[in-house]
Amino acid sequence: MPELKPEGIGRRSFLKTGAVAGAGILSSIGTLEALALPPTPSADLYTLSAQLAEQWLAALLKLQVTDAAQGLDYGGIRGPGDAGVPGRIAETIYPLLRAARRSQQSRYLDAAHLLFRWAENRVSQPDGSWLNEPQKGSWKGTTVFMAVALAEAVKNHGTVLDNQFKAALLDRLLKAGNFIYDTFTLEYGNINYPVAATYGLALLGEVLDVPRFRQKAQALAHGALGYFSPASNLLVGEGRPALQTSAKGCYPVDLGYNVEESLPALALYGHLVHDEEVLAAATRGLQAHLEFMLPDGGWDNSWGSRNYKWTYWGSRTSDGCQPAFALLAGRDPRFYKAALRNTQLLQHCTVGGLLTGGPHAAAHVPTSVHHTFCHLKALTTILDQPAAVAPDLRRVRLPREQAYGSRYVRDIATWLLAQGPYRATVTGYDCEYNTYRNGHASGGALSLLWHEKAGPLLAASMNAYQRFEAGNMPPDSAPPAPCLTPRVELRLGEELFMSISDLSAVPVVHDAAGQSTVTVVAKLVDRDQRSPPAGPVTCRLTYLFTADKVSLHFVAEPGPYDGQVRIVVPVIAAATERFTAQSDRRLQLAKRGATLFVSATQAFAPSPAPTSRVFNFVPGFEAVPLCFPGPEVTLELAVK
Repeated sequence: MPELKPEGIGRRSFLKTGAVAGAGILSSIGTLEALALPPTPSADLYTLSAQLAEQWLAALLKLQVTDAAQGLDYGGIRGPGDAGVPGRIAETIYPLLRAARRSQQSRYLDAAHLLFRWAENRVSQPDGSWLNEPQKGSWKGTTVFMAVALAEAVKNHGTVLDNQFKAALLDRLLKAGNFIYDTFTLEYGNINYPVAATYGLALLGEVLDVPRFRQKAQALAHGALGYFSPASNLLVGEGRPALQTSAKGCYPVDLGYNVEESLPALALYGHLVHDEEVLAAATRGLQAHLEFMLPDGGWDNSWGSRNYKWTYWGSRTSDGCQPAFALLAGRDPRFYKAALRNTQLLQHCTVGGLLTGGPHAAAHVPTSVHHTFCHLKALTTILDQPAAVAPDLRRVRLPREQAYGSRYVRDIATWLLAQGPYRATVTGYDCEYNTYRNGHASGGALSLLWHEKAGPLLAASMNAYQRFEAGNMPPDSAPPAPCLTPRVELRLGEELFMSISDLSAVPVVHDAAGQSTVTVVAKLVDRDQRSPPAGPVTCRLTYLFTADKVSLHFVAEPGPYDGQVRIVVPVIAAATERFTAQSDRRLQLAKRGATLFVSATQAFAPSPAPTSRVFNFVPGFEAVPLCFPGPEVTLELAVK
């Protein structure tokens, strides 16, 4: 992709006032405002990435606070869904400098100056760190992401900087590098932080010419190679203790953080320093994680240890999978397709120029800029790297584009099912995130059901929406967001006992000709794994997958709570999709290009069928909750 030469760009002092700089930003949106993406996403990864990056950057520029009278927010970028300016917003300096070098327009430099000023005033710390949020006591580990963004900006686009601004950036990067060098170990935070530091320190070592940064980067990178799970080759450590297994032998793993943050950092590190051992490990890791990409580019993190930030296209505050897959596409042609499909999904989830928190989120919650500036960095990174050669996509199949029956991922006690056009996930994963309880689904939950024409049909949310990271998750509504995971449940006053909370349940899968059958025995338990006061309630779940339909059977065994147990199956349905009842036991959902038919052995409650939507932030879907008074029901789902 040709670059414009930097001659002719106006020099600016990074001490420019908001009155001048802000006027330049707001008055010259110009061609970016007029940008209209094609209705059908481009089949070229780099063309689409450039279009989407340009659109996102235009929206962010419009939101920059350029009035000095706004006080502490002056220079920052605050979206409609943000309580304040996000602490990491100055990472946008990287794509701003790229735009400045390509366009020769000083407004991008003006915006970068203001962002740097804001960061120095609001989140910069004497020890060289930056705070994740502009408040005392905030987490400092995200310093590594700011350092990478500013170092990339200087390395790739420093020719547009005047001497004063460049010196200020380099000085600040040295302080950040010292903080990372002194603070980060393989045990610092979750695994995404030390793995990100492999690339961060290597890059800082190159930009600043500090050999000790490069040496520690190498030590961290090779130490991280011991954090891939033995059976499934998944990167572990998204939770503590990082290498200790659960009762079922599971490791703390989160798909979103791995594919959007850690594995890209490892790939970038290996590429920067030409470390073949690291590159080979990153390739194997990406191939293992690719098993969880859906054919539409969505990431199936319905089971992950930190899936409280799952947004279907990835994770709420990580950067994106594109750098890893694009950079290593020459090693596996599926990687190019994965990067392209996910970028197409990002475009589909962009509303008003900003990346929303899930496919249906824009209708329910104002959009934070956090998703946008993080993923903008990822696209900027691949646009700054040599372009991968696109394979013949007609000959390249992602793992879940194949109807392979079933696959067991031992290190997370999760089954992947693929029969005909249906793709499903059933999980008994029992690693909870640190001391938190009732987060991701377990208990043999059918945590995802997807169809090649209709898309997502069922998708697990958190068992109970909890803001494990309050600054990085939107506040819940009133009443609380209902759980989207299919389940058997019992409510006693304020106490809720669910099959999907049972960490001890073990799904069993049997494959026969053209069908897969999953059976589960689970107990109704609360967040602390306790049974109801009058004694245990056992339920049996059976899921049958064929090329024609999916059958779900739920039954609660007789016990002290007969008549109080109910079965809930929320069906993913956007408000724009027409849901109609054909009878009190059969309904249909008109989706784009297909119709879903749902039939049950007992009447829906309320009758004839509910049609109002509920919404959950995880993973950003609307749904129609189908409810059945217990103790037993069979549902059939078929797409025509």
